[in-house]
Amino acid sequence: MARKRYDVVPSNGQWNVTSGGGVLSRHVNKQPAIDAGVSAARANQPSQLVIHRVDGTIEDERTYGDDPYPPRG
Repeated sequence: MARKRYDVVPSNGQWNVTSGGGVLSRHVNKQPAIDAGVSAARANQPSQLVIHRVDGTIEDERTYGDDPYPPRG
C-alpha cells in the first residue's frame, strides 16, 4: 500500500499543510502547521510528512505506519 504524502510548505508569509496538490489547512506560524501535519499523517497511516524550510528545501521527513526501510531480505 502506498504511503499518503503530506507537506508543510511556506506560502505568501503563511504555512500550509498540503496533500495531493490541495491545501488542507493554513497557519500563521510554522509549528501549528507541523502539528496539523503530524495529526493528519498519523490519522491516515501509512503516510509521510515532509517539512520544508522558508526557501522550499526539505528540513525534515517523517513516516508513520509501516516503513519499508530497511527493506526485507
